[in-house]
Amino acid sequence: MAGFLLAQDLEIDADRRQTQQRQTGPPETRPEQVAARTKHLTAEQMAKAQKEISVSEFFAKNRHLLGFDNPRKSLLTTIKEAVDNSLDACEEGGILPDLTIEIHQIEEDRFRVVIEDNGPGIVRAQIPNIFGKLLYGSKFHSRRQSRGQQGIGISAAGLYGQMTTGKGPTIISKTKRSKAHHFQIQLDSSKNKPVITKDEELAEWHQKQGTRFEIGLEAHYKRGLRSADDYIKQTAVSNPHARISYLAPGMQEARVYERAVKDVPERADEIKPHPYGVELGELMKMLRATNSRWLSGFLQEEFCRVGPKVAKEIIKTAGLSERSYPSRIAREEADSLYRAIQKTKISAPPTTCLSPIGEELIREGLMKECDADFYAVATRPPSVYRGNPFQIEVGIAWSRPGEERLDVDAKGHISKTRKKRGTYDTENLLGNADDPVRLLRFANRVPLLSQQSGCGFTKSVLATAWKNYGLSQSRGALPVGSAVILIHMASVWVPFTSEAKEAIAPYPEILKEVKLALQEAGRKLGMHIRKGKKVASEFQKRNYIEQYLPHVGIGLQEILGISDEDRFELVETLQEAMETSRKI
Repeated sequence: MAGFLLAQDLEIDADRRQTQQRQTGPPETRPEQVAARTKHLTAEQMAKAQKEISVSEFFAKNRHLLGFDNPRKSLLTTIKEAVDNSLDACEEGGILPDLTIEIHQIEEDRFRVVIEDNGPGIVRAQIPNIFGKLLYGSKFHSRRQSRGQQGIGISAAGLYGQMTTGKGPTIISKTKRSKAHHFQIQLDSSKNKPVITKDEELAEWHQKQGTRFEIGLEAHYKRGLRSADDYIKQTAVSNPHARISYLAPGMQEARVYERAVKDVPERADEIKPHPYGVELGELMKMLRATNSRWLSGFLQEEFCRVGPKVAKEIIKTAGLSERSYPSRIAREEADSLYRAIQKTKISAPPTTCLSPIGEELIREGLMKECDADFYAVATRPPSVYRGNPFQIEVGIAWSRPGEERLDVDAKGHISKTRKKRGTYDTENLLGNADDPVRLLRFANRVPLLSQQSGCGFTKSVLATAWKNYGLSQSRGALPVGSAVILIHMASVWVPFTSEAKEAIAPYPEILKEVKLALQEAGRKLGMHIRKGKKVASEFQKRNYIEQYLPHVGIGLQEILGISDEDRFELVETLQEAMETSRKI
């Protein structure tokens, strides 16, 4: 009986403890909470959670897509976006760019970046939107070459600075016909709109016209490859018409990259879309939006390289009428029209929309920043991918291995000069003979510093047989030598692999043109290297002869039995003969 009562008491105590645990235990162990976690949602409950996402919120959460992966890269991206905008503005205004770039260290991980230009300036009403609203710009729908494309970069830099320091950008801008305006803005990421915290008119500003962008951000400054210093130097190479003043942490005074030429690059013309570059959905959109009354007029007015004869051929192939109303064309008819365009032979788009650097300026840029022995430049004729015209340019700067360089003067005399070589950095783009060559990649004059291995340019360099041109190369690797290979792509729409604009997509048409340009420049380099080896071999042989001429004279004296005076005359005659042959 006592055992039964003891068992009953124990059971009552267990029930009491379970009840107490349900009431006072952790929330996640309570039965009602467990049931709530395992309960499935209905369509109505899921619908309540749906809401629109602002583009600013998206990029704020996924800032690595825009190049703000880490503090060091964020500093580079901020400078890059501001400099690109400044160069674009100056060139569009026909102004030789004078850029001032400053990096000031405020704390261990906080920096203040200042970029100032002498461009045409920005009208007051546009300043907040340009610097405080993502996907706001004038170049997205424009079919002509420019550095910027999407209207994201500079506002994303301001957003990153605000996220890491709590402060938005400060802008001063002045046009030729107005006073300078001073703005301080915050970015409302939930609405993708700028919030103006300061708006004042300045009575005086040191610039006659131009724009100054200033932002504080969390960053890390370090010299070397893929740094802000490296970007500035490469920008000076691809933009020899620009003067750049650069002040970085630790510098006592700004370093100035003087301009090598005084001509502003010719402004590219805007062109209409090419029929080959328009997909079915875009074609249907254009048909609905056009003001043309007839289908024939639509094709001629909305596309480039389409005249009356080509338009008639396209419409005939599609089985449609020239008098069809574009806005009334159904999807099936639009599909027939799209397929007819692909079957019709249409001339390539005009290339006036491109503004390449040019062979002479590429050579000037390399000579300005690379102390090399030889420069080879090649420019390919314009080509097309997906209806978009593009042009590839290549430049090679090469120096003889080792510290000695052979020089041949106008009279044919060969001499040696000493030349020091160090590992390449921002001061010396040329490295040692045992290092891989330095590859400089550019798109619309903008340096591409990251994702080199995934870039189409790199794939073309790896696929080129550099041994044929005097450079050693292992399978699947960059060639080795004290050289710099510059590749530039000019296009109305550069196919970047990401929004960060760090690498070129490997389109077959682009890979082919890059490889052909590399081979053309490589042949010039190979001829120079072979000529140099021939000269070096001749120099070595002449040294041997000059070294052993006295011994030859002694041998001839013993054989012929001549006097010492005759021996000296014989040696002098042989030396004069060598000098005569050298001059010839």
